[in-house]
Amino acid sequence: MRRAAAAGLALAALLSAAIPAAGSGHRPRWDTRVLALVPPPGYPARAYVSPNRRIYEGTYDNPSGDSVPSRVFEYAGRGALLRSWTVRGQDLSTDHGVQVATSDARGRLILLDRSPPRALTLNPRTGRFRRYATFTDLPTCAPGQAGPSCSPTLTDQPPVPDYAAWGRDGSLYVTDYLQGVIWRVPRGGGKAKVWLSDPRLDGEQFGTTGIVTTRDRRRLLFAQQSSAGGGDGDPSTGKLYAVRVRRHHRPGPIRQLWESEPLDGPDGFAIARSGRVYVALAGSNQIAEVGAGGEEVDRFPATPQSGENGSSVPFDTPSSVMFLGRRLIVANQAFFSGDPSHQAILDVRAGDRGLPEFIPRTAGVRPKRG
Repeated sequence: MRRAAAAGLALAALLSAAIPAAGSGHRPRWDTRVLALVPPPGYPARAYVSPNRRIYEGTYDNPSGDSVPSRVFEYAGRGALLRSWTVRGQDLSTDHGVQVATSDARGRLILLDRSPPRALTLNPRTGRFRRYATFTDLPTCAPGQAGPSCSPTLTDQPPVPDYAAWGRDGSLYVTDYLQGVIWRVPRGGGKAKVWLSDPRLDGEQFGTTGIVTTRDRRRLLFAQQSSAGGGDGDPSTGKLYAVRVRRHHRPGPIRQLWESEPLDGPDGFAIARSGRVYVALAGSNQIAEVGAGGEEVDRFPATPQSGENGSSVPFDTPSSVMFLGRRLIVANQAFFSGDPSHQAILDVRAGDRGLPEFIPRTAGVRPKRG
C-alpha cells in the first residue's frame, strides 16, 4: 500500500513530544505517544514488558517479503534502545519473524519463531540462543472432527506459534495462528503437543492470537481474530474466550467472554488488576477496554482509524498490549501500510494498573530426574 505523507508527518510530530518523566505532570487517559521507532527489518508485532521493566521487541513477517533475518531489540522503559540480537537458523526463503512471547524463571526470553516453527530461549546476559520447543505441521481433521493429531481447519495450514502463557506447573501454552489449536509445551521444553483443538479456533488467515493466565492461575484467556473457517457466529467478528486448566492438564469447556465489532481483528491483550482487559484491535486500529464481566466499556479512539488518515492517534495495525505500570506498551506493526515511520512502540496512558505476568518458579526449568 502507498505510504501516506500526512500520517508520517503526524507521527513525526508526536516523536518530537518527549515522554514525561515518572511522576511529572499529568497525562490524560488514552494519551498516546511514540516511545521508540523499531529499526529494520521492522514490523513489530509484540512488545514484551519483562519483570525487569525492560521492553523486548522482535521483528515479524514482512508481507512484501524479504531475506533479512529477524532481530530482537531491548529498550529501556523510557524508550532508549540498549541492545539487539540477530536470530539465526531461520528459513529466509519464506515468511519469517519472531515474537518475544514471555520470559522464564531464569530471566531468559522465550521467542516464538515462524520459520521454522519453534520456540527459542535467548539469554540477554550472554546473547545465547537455545531451542526450547518445536511445533508440528498437522494434517487437517476429517469434517466435523477435532483431535490431538490433526488441525480442525477447513484448509491445510502450516503451524504459526503466536503468543504464549505459563501454566502453574511450568508448562507453556502457545496459540497457533493458523492451525486451530493451542499447544502445550512440557515443563523445561520439548516437542509441543496439542492441548486444545476446536473448530472455533479456525480463522482461516486470521486465527488465534493473544493468551494470558488469569489472576487465579487456573484459567487461560485467549483471543480469536475471526472464526471464518466455520466456527460459531459472525465470521467477521473476533472473540475473547476463557478455558479452565483442569487436573492432569486437561482443558475445560471454552466459554466466550466478549465479541468484537466486525473487522476489529483482536490481537494481543493484557489484564489489569481491576479485572478489565485491554485488547489491541489490529483491524480497526483501536484499543478496546473490556470489563471483567465481558461487557465492552470503552474503546480508543472512539471510531475506527485507517492508519493513513493523518490522525493524531498514530495507530497503524496495533498488534499487542502490555502494561508497564499504568502505561500500555503497544506494538505498532504497520502491517498493511508498510510505512517504516509507523513501525514503532507506543506509550498509551491507561489509568489502570496492570496485573503482573504470571511466571512460576518452574518456568523454563527442566524437572529433576530420579
